[in-house]
This record gives sequence, C-alpha cells and structure tokens, in this order.
Amino acid sequence: MTATDTGATRSELFIDGRRLSYLDFGGTGRPLVALHGHLSEGATFAHLARALGPEWRVIAPDQRGQGESDRAADYAREGYLSDLEALLDHLQLDQVVLLGHSLGAINAYQFAARHPQRVSALVNAEGAAALGLDGSNPFGFLLNLPYDAPTREALIAGLGPAAPYFSDRLRENPDGSWRLPFHPQEMYRSEDQVHGDHWADWTATGCPALLVHGTKGVIPPEQVRDMVERRPGTTAAELDADHLVHTAAPDAFATAVREFLAAV
Repeated sequence: MTATDTGATRSELFIDGRRLSYLDFGGTGRPLVALHGHLSEGATFAHLARALGPEWRVIAPDQRGQGESDRAADYAREGYLSDLEALLDHLQLDQVVLLGHSLGAINAYQFAARHPQRVSALVNAEGAAALGLDGSNPFGFLLNLPYDAPTREALIAGLGPAAPYFSDRLRENPDGSWRLPFHPQEMYRSEDQVHGDHWADWTATGCPALLVHGTKGVIPPEQVRDMVERRPGTTAAELDADHLVHTAAPDAFATAVREFLAAV
C-alpha cells in the first residue's frame, strides 16, 4: 500500500499470481468503482474523485495489462469481468455504483448484467451497446509501436507521432529500460474482443443509469437515443467533447455525474 500524487492510496491484489493494482481515493462515502478505457489507467479519475468526495469513495483499478497491473494471458470479456468481481470481493463491497469509460463502460454494464445484485447504479461514458460490427479496429496504429526500449529517449523515438500521447506515462523497469504502460499488440487484441452486439447486456438491468456521450464521441446519435429508450431508468447527458469525455471536459463530466448520483 503506497500513497500517490493523485491523493489516492495504491494497493493491489493477486489473481492466480497476476497483480491487479488499484487506487483508492478513500473516505467513508458510498463506494463507486471507476473503470478506465483502453490505453489508460485508474489515475485518470483523480479529478472526478476530488469532485465527488466526501460523499463518494472512488476506487479506480488499473485494468488487466494497463498501468501498474500485470499483463494477462488473454483479454476476453469474461477475464475483465472476473477481475472486477475479484476486486469487489477483495474490498468486501457487496454493492457499488459502477462508472466506466469506453472499454470500462462496457465492462461495467456487462458485469451488472451478470451480477445485478452488486450494482446499484451505472454511469456509462461513451460505451456503445454495439460497436465494431463492420470488422474495423481503430487501434491499427498500435501494431507498429514498440513496447519497450533500453532508454526513455529511445522509446520516445520509436513511438514516433504517437509519443506525445504517451510520453508522460512511460514506466522505468528495474533494469533501467523503459516501457509503455500497456502492450500495444495486446491492446489491439483487447479492442477486437470488446467489439460486438451487446444490446442484451445493456438492457438486462433496470438500475438507474446515466449515459454520458460527447458531441464528437463514437456512439452514433441514433444509438444514443435507442440506448436511452430501450433501457428503463436511463438518462443521457451530452457534453461538448470527443470520446474522452471525462478528461476533455472534466468539470462538466463531474457535474453530470454528481447530479445523477444525488438522485441515486
């Protein structure tokens, strides 16, 4: 257990020998577990945690293969969901609010579909009910990126045009070499495996849900409308932002979430 510059405490649990790291922003408020998207990590929710405290205790794991969590053998749907179940059990949390962005949002509502008694409310930030049905993968650019290099400078050079997006999050290995906080090829495969028609999971539960989407997000407007209409208890909030709604418009995102939670 270690303190971090986000104001959270970093802890970990082990699942079959694989480390799952998480940030706990603390407090005695009601628990909210926040799940990041691909190429991200739990620290991305630090602003939200500050905005929601002290009424809410935000816990933000680094999902498998990202941030400080170990790489996994696979990135199939059930693996992500079993990690989340293990985290809740580890923290002895019987019921939580689940908030997720993109990959994390899909993980959240799929977990709720399988464990409805453990989820009191959902916040879905840019997590589509159906995506990638045309077979395309937006992470094609990852396939040519290096995972590690002998020095930080060499890794940045190898990343080329992608360097500005990741250079502030590079990790130093014990031997002095440097790496990305995710394996590019593994994240490409993970993106492939999150694609699909997930309407049955999205509509499986009726707990209160907030769908946050950006004006320049990835969910088509007609799908946003259908996601609200086809799932009871769902409201929508549109923000002037791209797919990264929680970091592109952090104050507006926090306000939308706080107002929604006030009614839960």
